[in-house]
Amino acid sequence: MSSTNTTSLHTDPSLFAGVDVYAVAGNPIAHSKSPAIHQRFAEQANQRMHYRRLQPEINSFAKAAQAFFAAGGKGMNVTVPFKLDAQTLADVLTPRAQLAGAVNALWKTEGKIFGDNTDGAGLVRDLLAKGIALHGARILLIGAGGAARGVMGPLLEQSPKSFIIANRSSAKADDLVKIFADLAASKEVALESRTLLDLEAATKTLHPFDLVINATAAGLTDESPVSLKAVGNIFVPSSFAYDMVYGKTTSFMQQALQRGARVSDGLGMLVEQAADAFLLWRGAQLATAIDPRAVLAELRS
Repeated sequence: MSSTNTTSLHTDPSLFAGVDVYAVAGNPIAHSKSPAIHQRFAEQANQRMHYRRLQPEINSFAKAAQAFFAAGGKGMNVTVPFKLDAQTLADVLTPRAQLAGAVNALWKTEGKIFGDNTDGAGLVRDLLAKGIALHGARILLIGAGGAARGVMGPLLEQSPKSFIIANRSSAKADDLVKIFADLAASKEVALESRTLLDLEAATKTLHPFDLVINATAAGLTDESPVSLKAVGNIFVPSSFAYDMVYGKTTSFMQQALQRGARVSDGLGMLVEQAADAFLLWRGAQLATAIDPRAVLAELRS
């Protein structure tokens, strides 16, 4: 499969006359469940659309995306490693995309490309659907990269009691504390940064957490971002551990299970962020026509 030939990936909009064409762009992308998710939404909402994968070369995202829209493409989901490229490409950014510092949904209207970030909203909806109380909760977010930044705004909007960002190096975590300081203050959230090593010290991690989110890619390589020593400080049986990696029980999730905590992978977040993108593209009036939880249940079965 050629990574530069969009036709071989069945996403050349010019080949589908009379049908609105969408794609998910990433590298690699063959594993993506997004086409199946959007196909189900289209069926639920009775929408005529074609959604497939697109795999641009690592340094050719802008070129591939511009060609896609020039050929008549309507909208695009964007995943690793192109979310920053997508932000640069967009002519207009939504407020939450500006705050997230990355874009995972693009669409073209009246000659302009718009960019949004639906990741955080998707995560929050998945957590709430699972019965996880966010208001007044103690939240630990592990990682300070794009995935972490992308979800911080919507999580802070839920007014947790405290929010700690833990990262291997403190500099990136400190940067996120500065970026989100105003929002945290407006919601009366105690926002702080820690290093992963700090989580091992009982003097620096005084309380276990209600919710611990792994926003690192450690799960992809069967590693955990937190040490066994830290696990005893951050998890109790009432904790909930959420790993953004989906499709398997990661080492991080296994650590939480061993402490009696409940766990989830990130498949629900994937489905919920896709629902947000679908409504951006096809119209908010379709919100009652689609059922993300039913789609999630189908994917799990």
